[in-house]
Amino acid sequence: MQSRRRFLLRTASIGAGLAVGLPTRGAPGDALPNPDREYVNLLTPDAQRAVERGLAFLANTQNRDGSFGDSPAYKGNLAVTSLGALALMAGGNLPGRGAYGNNVLQALQYVLKNEQKSPPGFLNSQPRGPMGFRQGPMYSHGFATLFLAEVFGMVSDRALQERLKGTIERAVQLIVTCQNSEGGWRYEPVKQPADSSVTICQIMALRAARNAGFFVPKEAADKCVKFVRSCQTAEGGFSYFAGQPGAAFPRSAAGVVALYCAGVYSGPEIERGLRYLMRFKPGSFTGRPGFIPDQHYYYGQYYAAQAMWTAGPEYWNEWFPAIRDELLRFNRGRPDGAWTDPQVCNHYATAMACIILQIPNNYLPILQK
Repeated sequence: MQSRRRFLLRTASIGAGLAVGLPTRGAPGDALPNPDREYVNLLTPDAQRAVERGLAFLANTQNRDGSFGDSPAYKGNLAVTSLGALALMAGGNLPGRGAYGNNVLQALQYVLKNEQKSPPGFLNSQPRGPMGFRQGPMYSHGFATLFLAEVFGMVSDRALQERLKGTIERAVQLIVTCQNSEGGWRYEPVKQPADSSVTICQIMALRAARNAGFFVPKEAADKCVKFVRSCQTAEGGFSYFAGQPGAAFPRSAAGVVALYCAGVYSGPEIERGLRYLMRFKPGSFTGRPGFIPDQHYYYGQYYAAQAMWTAGPEYWNEWFPAIRDELLRFNRGRPDGAWTDPQVCNHYATAMACIILQIPNNYLPILQK
């Protein structure tokens, strides 16, 4: 099978919006694509059982209002809610359809309910305090917009689809409006000095929206590419701010995926980024006894898995078995089926782990081959 990057380069089209590299979305309510057997075979029976238990944990502990987030600080958080719903969708559950279809639908309704009027299209469930919002609300906005764009083609109810369409249009416009002169984004829904971590959330949301048929100015992608490139360090990784040293694995994984989402599938920045990430192959550092994933572990692995999946089998076939086995090791012995993250919450960790492990299912549109 040709690599994903070659496929994207061959099929990409240049238009008024972002370059289209992923398969065209079908009509709302279309059936899910078939998984690619070459990749699904890497999802072992043990991994499949772990995923099933993880999804059951998410569904059985979903908050009554439809949100996810099982710690006081993150209860009802839109980023965690969106990731929880995406994890269920990665298992083939659509709004109202599938074993956990009602859970996806409830999460969708919760996110839609939290669209703010000021600024218009802002997806946020956090109250503003005297020092501003907690937890960087543009993370929530980016992940929520991604979720809404991913689910858009899977909604069959006409009224819900129309409501969803309007919300996505406004959410996309907010992202475009908040992009700063460097080409990136920051924590608040205003133009601020950009960082690479928030930027990936926004450009991935824009890419998902573009793939779903929503207009996204090409200029937004071009400016983002310029910013992300300015964050790459001499060693091939990516720093938090433009032009600064200090590459780290999580934001470097995000940097590679940001370039992919903006339409850059090959070139020296991609190759250098992938080589840098391969230095952190799962098990290299985390296999030591007593290792506990830190706050950025699942964030980094979420983007690293996407980077390797997009890079093609030469990277994916080496990376996925390693992260699969590592995630199974972290989950082993948990009676509830959850993965844990004491800094954020278990819903977050479980959703991230289940998304990673289910990438071979090929169900999420943003990652479809």
